Formats: sequence, structure tokens, C-alpha cells
Amino acid sequence: MKTHRFRRGAAITAATALALGIGLPAQADNGTDTSALRDAVTAENIFSHLQALQDVADANGGNRAAGTPGYEASAQYIEAQLTAAGYTPVRQTFSYERFVLNSADFEQVAPTPTVYTMSEDFLGMDYSGSGDVTAPVSAVDINLAGDRASTSGCETTDFAGFPAGNIALIQRGSCDFAVKVANAAAAGAVAVVIFNQGNGGTPDRLELFGGTLGTPQAIPAVTTSFDLGAELAGTAGLEVRIAVDAEIVQTETFNILADSAGRADRTVVVGAHLDSVSEGPGINDNGSGSAAILETALQIAASGDEPRNRVRFAFWGGEEDGLLGSEYYVSQLTQKDIKNHALNLNFDMVGSPNAVRFVYDGDGDAFGLTGPNGSANIEHIFEDYFASQGLATEPTAFDGRSDYFAFINNGIPAGGLFTGAEEIKTEEQAAIYGGTAGEAYDPCYHQACDTIANVDPVVLEQMADAIAHSTLTFAETTSAVNGTAKGKGKGTDTSKMMFKGHQAIR
Repeated sequence: MKTHRFRRGAAITAATALALGIGLPAQADNGTDTSALRDAVTAENIFSHLQALQDVADANGGNRAAGTPGYEASAQYIEAQLTAAGYTPVRQTFSYERFVLNSADFEQVAPTPTVYTMSEDFLGMDYSGSGDVTAPVSAVDINLAGDRASTSGCETTDFAGFPAGNIALIQRGSCDFAVKVANAAAAGAVAVVIFNQGNGGTPDRLELFGGTLGTPQAIPAVTTSFDLGAELAGTAGLEVRIAVDAEIVQTETFNILADSAGRADRTVVVGAHLDSVSEGPGINDNGSGSAAILETALQIAASGDEPRNRVRFAFWGGEEDGLLGSEYYVSQLTQKDIKNHALNLNFDMVGSPNAVRFVYDGDGDAFGLTGPNGSANIEHIFEDYFASQGLATEPTAFDGRSDYFAFINNGIPAGGLFTGAEEIKTEEQAAIYGGTAGEAYDPCYHQACDTIANVDPVVLEQMADAIAHSTLTFAETTSAVNGTAKGKGKGTDTSKMMFKGHQAIR
């Protein structure tokens, strides 16, 4: 293998200093020349890792989900590659209760018998209770007019006079779904339908959505769109049937951690989740991120250079079941350990076929959800890098959808890249990034078609170069990214986040 040397610069360039903001105590970029590493980390090599993960899925029922033989085989491939490069990968095991939805039915019994279609008209909620019930429907404090602001089901008083034995029709709004369902159950509801809020004119608040209740609940619960919810609310004499067959499966899985040399008190965690959903092989989500950080690790080792700061390459398990691997990892850190973590770089989906180059909004200027102090510096490193390559970027929110969640919740600065999932590309984005407006960034998100054919090699190369650049930049920085250096265990206000993994929580 060709040996590459990575040169360290003596000073921050004027442009970088301006972008980072002189006066901030945490300078992140000391002028490291990352060109050799970027040249070494190629899409061709990354695709060889993706093919290995595709082969694993093909040989194991079409997926690489946590706790399955496909995940084990994926891990063995990653570990073998790391070991051959000179790393000593370690498995960090953990167990959890995994929700399995076997089936769900939803139908109108009266006044107009109608059978609704799963995944088109409704979805079963994660951690829904099981049961088969037919009952009249009672709406709970809903608001179908004006701004449609809704606290439906958030207070026990919303259920005053609720007829025990009925099914509760509840509007999405300001509090967690778990609160709504628990309040409904306490009021004697035998099941719950949560329909979308319908405000803001945006698809995420109008269309069918997936949601999680976080922990197992006692009664069945399904979600539906605003339009169907409003229709049901206006139907006199409404009676529906809801049937959910679900189970909780005790699952054991693990993270893979591999460390470089370097200062342990400035550990840079470079992470991507290795597990797929059970519906498909997960090659873009998130074979792309896993393969990209694997190749970065291999080429850093091949260079013969030892990073100034320790880089911990982390391949998370259980992400698709609720960010469980990364959450477990951070839960095992002492306050001293947290201080010794300089930052987390998160790479979850970096090869979407209808991509936008998204950078996490660390300073909060676009979405108002800031990461811990130092996250802005991480964002600027990415922005400056892409600008130097003549490539446009857009911010994306810290909304709770990926493995940075536990890090920022514990005061560890974070940032990363994302090329888009099920959201729809706009006309403006298509004009800037190419691709097709009106279609999802990844039309195969969480589906069987998320194969190696679902990854754009040009986008993957661009993102992989940025991954290599950011990893080496922070591996060689001579100062802490401020935040954890102060030893504070408090991060951003994650109570404002709307997701825990791919499922909405409110």
C-alpha cells in the first residue's frame, strides 16, 4: 500500500481564522494539509467496502439489522479491515428491548366501512401496545382551523368527560406522543389515533408520519395524516377498528471502537452507525457513512503518521432502534471522560442519489438549535472546506435524528454531514445541486432498494473528502474545541428536538 504523509502547517490561515472567529478560545484548524489523505480516501475503495456490506446483506436475509447474523457479519468485516491496518478494535456490548411490529390494521366500521392501507393511510407506532379493539371514536381537544396550534392530549384535563371504552382521536402538537397515549390510557381509552398537526403548510406536519412512544405502552396506537384525521373528526357516528400485533424482543448487540495513537485527553470520536433497518440492506443508510470512516481509518494508518490527538472510530449498533449504541457509549463516560472528549463527528448517509450537501447547524443560526459550545467551530470547518472546493452546502438541524444526540446532550461538541433521506428536494435545491425536484433525496430510504446501486459515487467522493479533511484537522489541532474543556456535562436543550432516531417523538 502506498504511504502518504500528512503535513502540518505552522499557523492558521487568515481565511480560516476569520471563519472561526478570532476571540473564540477554541481554534480548531492549525493549517493541517489534508490533501494527501483526501487523495488516498477514494470512492473506489469505499465502494469495495459497500460491496462487502451488500454481500453480507444478500447472504443474511436482505438486511444487517442490529442483533441479527447480518449485523454480526458486517462487524466481522469491519473488524478484519481495522485489524489488518494495525488497529485493535473492541466490541462494546449492550442489550435493549427492541420493538417488533408484526402487523397492524385500521378500518372504519361505521358509518362507511373502509379499510385503510398500512404505510399509505396509517402507521403503527413504535412501542404501541398490542390489541384488537372496535369502538366509537372521541376527538380530544383538537384544532382544525387557523394556525392549528395544538396541545391535544397533553393535559389530563383534555380528557374530562372522555367516554371510557372509546378510541381517542388526538392531534399531533406540542408534547410527546408518549404523554398523549399515557393520558388517553389513564382516561379509559382502548386505543389511540394520532393525526398530523396540519400547520405551517409543510409536508412533515401534513402527511403520514412515523412516531415512537419511547417505551412499551398498554394500548394500541397508530398515526395518520392531517387530512384523514380531519375527515375522521368530522364523521358523525364514527366507529373504527384498530388491531396491533407487536412484541418486545430482548436484543443484544454492540458498538465497535478502534483508537489511533494520540492524546487521550483530546479524543475525537468519528462515528457512523453500522446497522440497517430490517426492511433492507442499508447501503446508503448507513453503509455509506460506515464505509467512509473505515476507509479514512485505514488510510490514516497507512500514512505512518500518528495523530496528535486520539481518533476513536466508532461504528454504532442499534441506531435504527433509537440511537441506542451511541447513547450507551456516552452513558458509560465519567465526567472526566466527557472532559477528555474533544468532539464528535457524525456521518449518517453521505451518498444519497438525489443529494444535497447538508452540514449540521452547530451555531444554530439557521434553525435555532445550537450544539454545545464548540459545535459552531466544527460547522465552520466543513463550510470552509466545501467553499474551498467550490461546492455549495446548506445547514441541517440538530433535530435528534442521528447519533450526535447523546454527545450534545452531555456537553460534547458535535457536527457532521448528511446528504438527505425521505424529505423532498426543492426546485431551488435542484438548481444548485442537480438532481430532481419533487423527489426524495433518497427514494429508497429504509427500503429493500437501498442497495449499492442507491449510492451516488460523485457525491460520496465529495463527502468522503470532507470526512477525511475534518478528521485529520481535528486529529492535529493544537487546542481544545471549547465546551468539554470546561468539564460541563450539559449540552444543548435536547427537549426541543423532534426526533429520536428516524421516528418522531412529538
